Amino acid sequence: MSRPSIAEVSALIADLAALRQNRTPGEFAALMARKADLLERIATHTPGDAEAAEVARLARERADSLKSAD
Repeated sequence: MSRPSIAEVSALIADLAALRQNRTPGEFAALMARKADLLERIATHTPGDAEAAEVARLARERADSLKSAD
């Protein structure tokens, strides 16, 4: 798993802001999956950080629930 870059985090934040205005359920689900992937990568590269691991776990649960709702 590669270390997340600042550019990836910035791109995600920009996409979140853009989709806040106009988004389809599929676009939102895809973006939440991308967010979960990024948070999991951050947690992987910060071993011992229980909060990062928990945030990543919750994000993955949410993304998975959106995917199964389609």
